[in-house]
Amino acid sequence: MLADDELKRVLVVTAHPDDVDFGAAGTVATLTARGVHVAYCIVTDGQGGGFDREIRRVDIPSIRRAEQTAAARVAGVEDVTFLGRVDGEVVNDLDLARDISRVIRKQQPDLAITFSPERNYRRIGVSHPDHRAVGAATLDAVYPFARNPFAFPDLLEREELEPHIVREVWLQGAEDFDHHVEITDVIDVKFAAIEAHASQISDPAAMRERVREWTASSARAVGLGEDAHAELFKVVEIA
Repeated sequence: MLADDELKRVLVVTAHPDDVDFGAAGTVATLTARGVHVAYCIVTDGQGGGFDREIRRVDIPSIRRAEQTAAARVAGVEDVTFLGRVDGEVVNDLDLARDISRVIRKQQPDLAITFSPERNYRRIGVSHPDHRAVGAATLDAVYPFARNPFAFPDLLEREELEPHIVREVWLQGAEDFDHHVEITDVIDVKFAAIEAHASQISDPAAMRERVREWTASSARAVGLGEDAHAELFKVVEIA
């Protein structure tokens, strides 16, 4: 794995606004506190989310973009790219791999954080089809497309975006996780980031309790103390 001092730039690629906050906001807050530059790439505008039927669906994209931008700032992130895909309709195709490759070449991350492309049968909720498609497309962008000067030639020839090698990928939602980040000291930052997505949370207290149990269970799974909290990942080392 990359050593802490080798992590200068990180790109988080997720399917929906709030995915990063439920899955990795504690990790992000830990990184930004160390001075690591973290950027987000959000593939859809989350049109399928929410609980209030009185909100017009046409208004959801702007609401969710604003919420994600605010949540990012809570975790120390100012750089957020929205790809504008439709929630529930994401597929792993060359168009998506190209668009993620573009963001990789712009951001030049050492590490990318995204979803596992495999279904997790223990926690089916993390295996939304959009999550799996984004994870697969991100891995394809990391290898081989973003690093290959001859892949998507317009990125280099017209946009002047040089190829970039991402050295490592961390996958959220993987059943066979092998890495954890302790987030005990920043659990309140994670809660605040999640709560920025007000259109998605009908009961903030119940949400906190649910997330607290998830992160505590993750901490127990890797042998941390009873009062600890953690986020879990599978590490993919890129040659």
